[in-house]
Amino acid sequence: MSDRRPLMPKSTAVWLVENTSLTFEQIAEFCGMHLLEVKGIADGDVAAGIKGMDPIATGQLTREEIRHAEEDPAVRLRLAEPKLEIPQVKTKRGPRYTPVSRRHDRPNAVLWLLRNHPELKDSQIMRLVGTTKPTIQQIRDRTHWNSPNLVPQDPVTLGLCSQTDLDAEVAKAARRLEKERRPEQAEAAGTLLPVSETVPRPAEILAPRAPEAPREATPEEEEARVLAKLRGMVREEQPAEEEEHTEDAGEPEASPAEDTST
Repeated sequence: MSDRRPLMPKSTAVWLVENTSLTFEQIAEFCGMHLLEVKGIADGDVAAGIKGMDPIATGQLTREEIRHAEEDPAVRLRLAEPKLEIPQVKTKRGPRYTPVSRRHDRPNAVLWLLRNHPELKDSQIMRLVGTTKPTIQQIRDRTHWNSPNLVPQDPVTLGLCSQTDLDAEVAKAARRLEKERRPEQAEAAGTLLPVSETVPRPAEILAPRAPEAPREATPEEEEARVLAKLRGMVREEQPAEEEEHTEDAGEPEASPAEDTST
């Protein structure tokens, strides 16, 4: 069944039952009604006193389509395309109506919302309670004429709004705060480097690394290297001199008695 329905479907069904030989199934599907309801219209048990509306005069059907459907019961009627496209007018939701007996409770409800749900915008409080922005600002700044006598009271308990509406506005404010915090958290955490810079490519992993060119020594390093070499040469000469002194001390000297006997 199509989603589009004719204007005044019951009146259209009455006219089709009285002026055409269409089957009940065709009329029921075209008008979006139950088959038994269409049979009740034909029997006079349903829609008594309702005047039929001609769908041909209103441009919803053509005579050729009705004639074709009468000849073939399997054919389903379809609404004719409108000649003029009427844009849908979106009605702007105005402030909530508050009964006269509850209007003196609105400042108390505003004070309760400001204390318990500070994340709500003034526009949200206006939708919930039906107050004005200057009144909200006066209650927030404690400049309201009745500020000393205000007592915070739940607007749901006062009957100014439903719990569903309050929960919906609170959830909406929470989503807005979450979106505002995301950029701040990203700046605090810093930006991450892309994967292409942190992870080496497969070709770089498998390819052998080229040998690094020898680095030239600085003058300080060259001087230190020469001094270390000289110290090593000095240490090698000292053990040789000590061995010579040891050999000289080990040879026996000739005594004076041996020289006399000679």
